[in-house]
Amino acid sequence: MIIIGILFKKIMIFSEIVTDLQNQLKKDLAQIRFLLKKNPALGYARIVEIGKEVGKKYNIKLIVNFPKKGMIDEFDMYGKRDLSLIVDYDLKRFPIDREIIKQKAKEILGDVQTEDAYMYENKEGVRVFTDNWKIDILPHSVHIWTEFNENVTAFCNWLMENAYKMKNK
Repeated sequence: MIIIGILFKKIMIFSEIVTDLQNQLKKDLAQIRFLLKKNPALGYARIVEIGKEVGKKYNIKLIVNFPKKGMIDEFDMYGKRDLSLIVDYDLKRFPIDREIIKQKAKEILGDVQTEDAYMYENKEGVRVFTDNWKIDILPHSVHIWTEFNENVTAFCNWLMENAYKMKNK
């Protein structure tokens, strides 16, 4: 008897995007460090450019953020925290109920708080947060203001597939 198995590829588009970004930033790290030393604005511009180049591959706008002074000098953390992924500026509503996003956040991330956010002009959003970090989830974008540990990455993979309908290449 021959048993035919069907393999289901786990959708991990967020993981794919951040790995691609991390690899590109690492590849250009010597140039980035040189530019930061010579002119910090040029160094930051190069980081932004790399984010844009990687984002184009996935049809998104990808922004590497440095929300606190000195973070730009933490080279080993590039692409591992504080990212914004803009999927489609025109979207105002999620394709799924916000409550599902909140439930999934608690299921995957554990002890987090969730709340409706940015609820004006017929727009909607969700904020997932702890005392130390937050993730702002809007129909058109997600802004992750924390380091990407295993749970944050799993949640963002789920978001990309379910709230943004993105698939792996």
